[in-house]
Amino acid sequence: MSIDGNDKVVIFDTTLRDGEQSPGCSMTVAQKLRMARTLADLGVDVIEAGFAAASPRDFEAVQEVARALDGPTICSLARCNGNDIALAARALAPAAKKRLHVFIATSPIHREHKLGMSRREVIARAVEGVSLAREFCRDVEFSAEDAIRTEPEFLAEVMAAVIEAGASTINVPDTVGYTTPDEMSRIIRHLRAEVPGIERVVISAHCHDDLGMAVANSLAAVAAGARQVECTINGIGERAGNCALEEVVMALKTRADYFGVDTGIDTRRLYPASRQLAAIIGSFVPANKAIVGENAFAHEAGIHQHGMLANRETYEIMRPEDVGIHRSTLVLGKHSGRHALNERVRELGFSLTEVELEQLFTRFKHLADRKRQVFDADIEALVAGESGDRGGPWQLASLHTTSSLGEEQLPSAAVALVGADGETVREAAIGDGPVDALLKAMARATATEFELVSMRVRSVSEGEDAQGEAELNARIEGVQYAGRGVDTDIVAACAQAFLEILNRASRRPLPAGREAGKDAGHDNRPARAIPLAAAQR
Repeated sequence: MSIDGNDKVVIFDTTLRDGEQSPGCSMTVAQKLRMARTLADLGVDVIEAGFAAASPRDFEAVQEVARALDGPTICSLARCNGNDIALAARALAPAAKKRLHVFIATSPIHREHKLGMSRREVIARAVEGVSLAREFCRDVEFSAEDAIRTEPEFLAEVMAAVIEAGASTINVPDTVGYTTPDEMSRIIRHLRAEVPGIERVVISAHCHDDLGMAVANSLAAVAAGARQVECTINGIGERAGNCALEEVVMALKTRADYFGVDTGIDTRRLYPASRQLAAIIGSFVPANKAIVGENAFAHEAGIHQHGMLANRETYEIMRPEDVGIHRSTLVLGKHSGRHALNERVRELGFSLTEVELEQLFTRFKHLADRKRQVFDADIEALVAGESGDRGGPWQLASLHTTSSLGEEQLPSAAVALVGADGETVREAAIGDGPVDALLKAMARATATEFELVSMRVRSVSEGEDAQGEAELNARIEGVQYAGRGVDTDIVAACAQAFLEILNRASRRPLPAGREAGKDAGHDNRPARAIPLAAAQR
């Protein structure tokens, strides 16, 4: 299904921009930089590093990613106004390859209720934005926000105007996740037939998953002639999320016979990238998640197992190794050296610096002293844990918890936290259980009011000494945060997860309303916790 001989689909990753806008998925500059390196190793063509005008931290993140990477094109989003475009251009200045991505809404509902503009005014603003962006950068992408709900003839008119102004990529976003594959196909085909000069540019699709069709709609766009897909690792993003990078890439690879196109993605790095992002944002990947979920290659039904034993292709259309899931039985222990660990990390698809490898080896030895055997899953958890949120003022110095059984006994916890000033704060609390008491004590120590939304724990590997992975979601001043921790002691893992949440919350600005697509901040108030039992209900 090659279109005009073009069989390459550009993978535009917006994990660091649109993905980060989902509740609880904020990242520090250091975490964005680490994730950007992972995306570069994965073979992503374009990395949208942020919305430079949204905040000083977003500007810094775009600038640091632009400075650090020389492989993929680094992109910043900007509204069609001079200030946004100038800030984005400054942030992108260090990049070896750069792209300015400008947008304006085009649908009737957005024109009337958000912009207060006529059709003519929208076209004029779009052309001005693209023309100004071209003064800073030759690679300019234009997005018609809410394109799917825009009148087809007006959408074609807008696209013709921005192509004439110098846009090299035109994006058709399904901003609210409203479209269907057939409709997306018709829109792309309509633009290809009606827009003068469209053969000179790349058509892109950016689909949200509100109706669960983001990947299907993106694939329909490709089949109709789009040659860029905008997506995120694990499908994270606003509301129900975006098109999942790993799913669309593996669909194009597995069904190359149908689509006739390819990407530059090293699919063996998909699983490590998924795990690393989950660690950074403090969120589990659902077990039934396509491509990278734990059950994606699991077979329990007897008839399936029988078929798999006879020929794996009876029930597996992909090999787990193709996406970076290894079934090795190699086990490391406390006598294993740096070389063995480094080689295993490389085979698992992770790319670490010498400093990161040294830090990992220290953590590995500490874990090996507590576990008889260290499995691949343990190593993955250790590597992912290096991405943990340490970008805040609080460090956990010690904790002690007690459990109990009987009406006269109450679970308790005592903690010591070290603040940014180096002072140690000690607090204690009682609760419904040791974790409940622990979270209340940590909240008191940091003068934080919180509501525990959810808590999930699971075993990372096998055996009675397996590491436990904890994921917590908590709401602080109306903003939801996620945190993740891994330890052989599940209570300690919960403490690590909650520490991530406290550090994330501490970095948010004071409430000032929503700015450039960002949530309002929070302030600190006396501790109040919703009981753990209630949160679990």
